[in-house]
Amino acid sequence: MIFQRMRDDISWVLHNDPAARSVLEVVLCYSGLHAVWFYRLNHWLWNHGARLCARWLSQVARVFTGIEIHPAAHVGRRLFIDHGMGVVIGETTVLGDEVTIYQDVTLGGTGKEEGKRHPTIGNRVVIGAGSRVLGNIEIGHNSRIGAGSVVLRSVPDDSTVVGVPGHIIFRQGKRVVITDPKQITDPLSEALSVVATQVKELQKRVQQLEGSVAEGIDQDSEKSLQAVIEIDYQI
Repeated sequence: MIFQRMRDDISWVLHNDPAARSVLEVVLCYSGLHAVWFYRLNHWLWNHGARLCARWLSQVARVFTGIEIHPAAHVGRRLFIDHGMGVVIGETTVLGDEVTIYQDVTLGGTGKEEGKRHPTIGNRVVIGAGSRVLGNIEIGHNSRIGAGSVVLRSVPDDSTVVGVPGHIIFRQGKRVVITDPKQITDPLSEALSVVATQVKELQKRVQQLEGSVAEGIDQDSEKSLQAVIEIDYQI
């Protein structure tokens, strides 16, 4: 069973990476494969009560591979970590089958909450380099997370997500048209919008009280203020 799983892992690397030329090269040179094998041992130890040993070995694996997989995470079959340096997979993460993860990906939490606090990744999901998938969210089957994206909300099946914060641009092969740009939640832009709106209201009150435009407010500043108000409408 163990050796069959190892052969399956090797064949999956050969299937996915055109740079892999032989079984020997994959076994000797692919740190992502080494990290997965380390994880399998550590997960077994974790489930059989040797949790300190499992955690320590996971740190040893991180030193040698640059990849940290918590031994309590649940990883499906044929996980392919390409290059892999900087990959972090949190304690309550659940990965489906045939998931592909590129370098510098974090599957993490968003705070100190207890219980399930890391993402659940469906089958055949591709997570691009530098992406952050955070919190107890679900990424649907056959979805793709673009490089550098920050995903904070669940994603349905067969979707493509890009951006910071991440938003869906393709779903089931069709382009998603965002008719309301506010669907993209950006806390900083929303805060600026609130402040700018309040300044606008104060300006109007001053005009009403003094009967004239407040000193220092001209057309240029009016345009700048309007630009700030509209920040969160930009995609």
